[in-house]
Amino acid sequence: MTANVAPLLADLDVARTVLATEAAGLRALADALDDGFARAVDLLAGTSGRVVVSGMGKSGHVGRKIAATLASTGTPALFVHPAEASHGDLGMIVPGDAVLALSNSGETVELADLIAHTRRFGLPLVGITGRDGSALAQAADVALILPPAREACPLGLAPTTSTTMQMALGDALAVALLTRHGFGAADFRQFHPGGKLGARLRRVRDLMHPGDALPLAGPELAMDAALLLMTAKQFGCLGVTAADGRLVGIVTDGDLRRHMGPDLLSRRVGEVMTASPRTIGPDALAAEALHQMNARERPITALFVVDPAGRPVGILHVHDLLRAGVA
Repeated sequence: MTANVAPLLADLDVARTVLATEAAGLRALADALDDGFARAVDLLAGTSGRVVVSGMGKSGHVGRKIAATLASTGTPALFVHPAEASHGDLGMIVPGDAVLALSNSGETVELADLIAHTRRFGLPLVGITGRDGSALAQAADVALILPPAREACPLGLAPTTSTTMQMALGDALAVALLTRHGFGAADFRQFHPGGKLGARLRRVRDLMHPGDALPLAGPELAMDAALLLMTAKQFGCLGVTAADGRLVGIVTDGDLRRHMGPDLLSRRVGEVMTASPRTIGPDALAAEALHQMNARERPITALFVVDPAGRPVGILHVHDLLRAGVA
């Protein structure tokens, strides 16, 4: 086991050096940003069509991720491989589109036809490159120049720091465009309906039980009848409503234990209930409902959904959140 210690420490040293080198590159990139970034956002935000992202090799892999991030945050985008563009895929890039081209050297031969296509049809071109005087930088309407930074590869050859900066700059563009467009959580959910993220962005109204499913009673109901109602509705609780329909209390299993005694069944609901229970609105996110249920001071398993006047319109159980994949 001792023999493995030295290689382990060496591996950790390499990893920390890589991360520190790339972090230094990102700091340099943040410091180097100028009004060119805002002009790039202006161009892309003003596009009536799609943002077409392209790049070759490692820049292409980064470009695919940037296109996916743009598309998922409200900026229609797609990736076009530059070599395929020269063999017919240029037809995918039409008036109204803008092009975001990535090339660390700025001299990627495979991008030549795509760049010429943008110039021929007057399509906005934003370039991300590491060389200010490169062919891509000179052809672009806006060139975002990556600052000089050492690659994390000890040979200084494998794209590492440079691709990290490209990726981060793509994220910066996507988030700036998201902010410009006023893209919110409801919009985000439309593009992320699947998986845990999509579930957490669902609305309470999509998961709650409405209408006759609600276990409700007035404060004067006898507890023997209240227990029958709680059992029939199967939520483990009973909402207590005032004469005007507002939710004023709740009876839970915990309330029953606290008031356990020979006279429990003859008492009234209003004597046993917990006043001012936690509630949530129908337009709240399911994730917010989960947060309320998991409150540290007193976790609960069911949450009444009320309208602006405080009248119950639904009930949400933690099982509903589990089934939907929120919890």
